[in-house]
Amino acid sequence: MRIALLSDTHGYLDEHILSHLAQADEIWHAGDFGTLEVCKKLSVLKPLRGVYGNIDGQEIRKIHPLHNRFSCEGFDVWITHIGGYPGKYDPKIREEIQKNPPGILICGHSHILKIMKDAIHKNLLFINPGAAGKEGFRRVRTLVKFTLKEKIISEVQVVELGGR
Repeated sequence: MRIALLSDTHGYLDEHILSHLAQADEIWHAGDFGTLEVCKKLSVLKPLRGVYGNIDGQEIRKIHPLHNRFSCEGFDVWITHIGGYPGKYDPKIREEIQKNPPGILICGHSHILKIMKDAIHKNLLFINPGAAGKEGFRRVRTLVKFTLKEKIISEVQVVELGGR
């Protein structure tokens, strides 16, 4: 299963982003779509799994949940918009991670690209794909692509989409 992961589009999609998404089997979005138009464009392109972010309105919140936890290729995957990162998880998800850690935790919100193993929960991989949109303080827009197959994650690639 080839995954294209993005977050924090804030209403912005360009042809460069779309060309990378076209190569995926599924698109995962970690919130802050920004507009319903972005949400619809992504869901027409490929199967879309996502969550709403803090800037998303009621239209998007009716389509996507706050937390999306599912199984994919043997991985327990949890996508949420505001989650912190290993060692500094948001208090709203910290207890669940301690009790029942996922195999892959995906968050957005910070616009900070980060892929790391959790030092305490050794089987948890944390991914924040950074921001694909033009909003925020980061200078380079990013998304992450990877492949999941039979409990193995491979071909992890950070894609730089250009400046803001």
